[in-house]
Amino acid sequence: MSMLFYGSRRLSISRSFYFYRTISSSSPSTPFPPPPTVSSRRVVVTGLGMVTPLGCGVDKTWKNLIEGKCGVRGLCLEDLKMSAFDKETQLSTFDQLSSKVAAIVPTGTNPGEFNQDIWLNSKDNRSIARFIAYALCAADEALKDSNWFPTEQEDKERTGVSIGGGTGSISDILDSAQLICEKRLRRLSPFFIPRILINMASGHVSMKYGLQGPNHAAVTACATGAHSIGDAVRMIQFGDADVMVAGGTESSIDALSIAGFCRSRALSTKYNSTPQEASRPFDTGRDGFVIGEGSGVLVLEEFEHAKNRGAKVYAEVRGYGMSGDAYHITQPPSDGRGAILAMTHAIRQSGLHPSEVDYINAHATSTSLGDAIEATAIKTMFFDPAISSALAFSSTKGAVGHLLGAAGAVEAIFAVLAIQHGIAPLTLNLTKPDPLFSDGFMPLTASKEMPIRVAMSNSFGFGGTNASLLFSSTGSD
Repeated sequence: MSMLFYGSRRLSISRSFYFYRTISSSSPSTPFPPPPTVSSRRVVVTGLGMVTPLGCGVDKTWKNLIEGKCGVRGLCLEDLKMSAFDKETQLSTFDQLSSKVAAIVPTGTNPGEFNQDIWLNSKDNRSIARFIAYALCAADEALKDSNWFPTEQEDKERTGVSIGGGTGSISDILDSAQLICEKRLRRLSPFFIPRILINMASGHVSMKYGLQGPNHAAVTACATGAHSIGDAVRMIQFGDADVMVAGGTESSIDALSIAGFCRSRALSTKYNSTPQEASRPFDTGRDGFVIGEGSGVLVLEEFEHAKNRGAKVYAEVRGYGMSGDAYHITQPPSDGRGAILAMTHAIRQSGLHPSEVDYINAHATSTSLGDAIEATAIKTMFFDPAISSALAFSSTKGAVGHLLGAAGAVEAIFAVLAIQHGIAPLTLNLTKPDPLFSDGFMPLTASKEMPIRVAMSNSFGFGGTNASLLFSSTGSD
C-alpha cells in the first residue's frame, strides 16, 4: 500500500484521508457549500520594459519606431552562433540559408544598446542563456519604471512572474549536440538544461527580485507574449496576486532556428541584398517574415493596489480573448474565424463596443496568406469604423521583424504607448498595399497623431492559437 510520511510517522493514504475527513467535517454526508464567489478586479499597467532590434529600452525603441527606423539587417557568420563548429561547416551552413536577413538586438555599451557584459558574460551568469538575459533586462526596466521592489514578505508573496518564450535556446542545443558527434559528452555543461528551459526566464526574474507569487511560463508559439500577459491579468483578477511581471522573450537568431524556418518557407528571401525592405506587412511585395529577437515585459497591477501606492498608470487591461483555429498547423482558415473569435471575446469581456476601438496593432507578419486573412478578419469585425477610416491599424513588424515568443508582449507595449502618447505607429515598407484594401480601409503608412482611448493587440501562433489584448485609458476613479 502507498504510504505518506509525516514527521517520524507513516500513515497509509486511506488512513490519512479518513483522518482528514474526520477532523474537517463532523458530518461527511453534508454537501459542501459552493466555493467563494470571486469578484473580478481591475488590472492596470504600471511599468514597461523592452529589448528590441530598435534598441534597448522603451524610450529608444518607441522613438525609433515612430520615426520610421528599421531594426532589420543582413546576417553575418557570427550571427549563426556556431563557434563550436569549424569554419568550413560555418561557411557551408551560411551559404545554404535561403534567408539572410534578421532583426537583431544591437549590443554594446552605448545608451540604447544591450550590454552583454552586464547580462550575459559575468561569472554569475553561466546558467543564463540569451533569451533569459533579454527577459532580465526588460524586467529590470519595467520594475524600475513601476518603482515596485517589494521588501515586505506579504508583498513578495503577492507579486508573481509570467514570462514565456517560443523556442528557448536552440543554439545551446546545437552546440551540445556537437559534443555527441565529437564523442566529448563529458564536456557537456551542467547548466545545459537550466539554460534551455523556457520557464527559466520567469524563474530568474523571480529569484533576482524575491518574487514569491505565481511563477508561470506560457509557450504558445508566436502568441506566447500575449498569452503570458493575459494569463497574468487573470491571476490578478482571480486574486492569486496583486502584481505580476509579465511578457515574452526570444533569442532565435542562430543557424538551426533560421534553417528550420527557411525549410518551412516562412522567411523572406527576396530582399537579402536590401534587408531593411524585407519585412513588409500588408504589402503586395511581401514574401515571408523576418526573424527577430528581444523581449517585452509589463508590470501589471490591481487598480486599487496601484492607486494606494501612488503608482503611475499607463493604461487598463480591459479585455483578453483567446481562440483556436482547429484548422491547420501553420495556416489560418481563410475566413479568419479564429482571429474574429479572439477579438470578439476580448471586446465582449471589456464591456466596450467595437466602434470604441481606436487603434489595432495587427499580428501581420509579412506573409502572403496570414496578412490578408487578418485584414479580412479586422474588416469583418470592425466593419463601419474600418471602412470609414475611423479605425487606425498597423503592423509594427515592418520595423522590428517577427519576435516570435516576444512579439505579443512587445506589440502590447506598443499599443499601451499609442494610448499614452496619442500616436498610432506606422507600417514600415508598405509601398503597394494589398488589393484587398481601399481608401477607407488602409493600414497606416505613416505614424499618426490622434486621440487613442482604446487599443487592441493581436497575436496568432502555429497550431492555430490566437490571443487578443484590449487596453484602454483610465481615469483616477
